[in-house]
Amino acid sequence: MTPELGHIEAVVFDLDGTLIDSAGDIAHALNVTLISIGLQPFDLATVQGWIGNGPNALIASALRICGADSEDLVLREQLHQRFIEASHAAPFDHGAVYPGVIEALRSLHGQLPMAVVTNKPSPLAQAVVEAAGLQPYLLRVQGADAPEQRKPLPLTLQTTALALGVPVARVLMVGDAPPDMLAAQAAGCSAALVSWGYGAHAVPAQLQPWRLDHPRQLIDGLRGAGRLSRPAP
Repeated sequence: MTPELGHIEAVVFDLDGTLIDSAGDIAHALNVTLISIGLQPFDLATVQGWIGNGPNALIASALRICGADSEDLVLREQLHQRFIEASHAAPFDHGAVYPGVIEALRSLHGQLPMAVVTNKPSPLAQAVVEAAGLQPYLLRVQGADAPEQRKPLPLTLQTTALALGVPVARVLMVGDAPPDMLAAQAAGCSAALVSWGYGAHAVPAQLQPWRLDHPRQLIDGLRGAGRLSRPAP
């Protein structure tokens, strides 16, 4: 069921698993990092299950499975830096924009302001967005550069809404995993959960977000609510 969307004035997207399938890029950077200190690499499916909470959580998950000390903060910081370096060296060499995403962004562009809010560090998120060709549609790319900015905390949604000039209650958060839906709940904004990403299966049923199986449903819902006036491209 499509929720009431007549109040929506901006759309904020998660990045990994929502706009782009970046699991291959994340797995590549993680494996380069692990191999550099003699640890085992992991297959794509395993890494995909760890995506969503940012590089530090990803690295900690890998260290635990490897039997290394995941609480060694010096080691984690060393690996974090290597992961970021590997990611910047190939920000979008193994990824793809999900089908229908570009068309949806084109439909929204110039009608509702759009932004990305992600648990990636901001410089890396910006590099990925540019490499994926998404930058022309977005007014802001906001990453998690401090613990308090990491979803499911609401801060980045709140500051992004402020930057867009829109009350946070009039933002629609579109994401693929529990941190996105919980951040929206904490911020007091509407949420849409995409089925094509990495974590929809783990979203608590009681949150009851609007569920999307294709990006065109987002456009159809907003157009049906009178938020879009221009015909689809």
